[in-house]
Amino acid sequence: MEKIKPYLLDAGLLWLRVLAGAGIAYHGYGIIFGGMMAKMTQGVAAMGFLFPEAFAWAAALSEFAGGILLILGLLTRSAATFIFITMSVAAFKTHAADPFQVKELALAYWTVAGALILTGGGRLGLSQK
Repeated sequence: MEKIKPYLLDAGLLWLRVLAGAGIAYHGYGIIFGGMMAKMTQGVAAMGFLFPEAFAWAAALSEFAGGILLILGLLTRSAATFIFITMSVAAFKTHAADPFQVKELALAYWTVAGALILTGGGRLGLSQK
């Protein structure tokens, strides 16, 4: 079995971080700055969360700020953990009864976040881990 070259691993992690981070940050931006926070808060309240406004903001910020941190390769594992938790709720609670096509994006971000928790962001980031 051929061992992957370190620079290719770092390039792959950079690719993953930047593209997934940009997508999730864009989604969070739309919630925070696009007038979607009230709808997000209603959705969180409907799931039975205590303090729905606080949890809605936590979820939106994990997407927006977490995505930016992934792009930068800064605190990658921590940012990915918050994204992983948020996408777990989105995929397995919010969209639990929905068809796969509806929860597919949340599952994709959940998968990327899980991989980045395990691998870290690589050497081509501000944290260099």
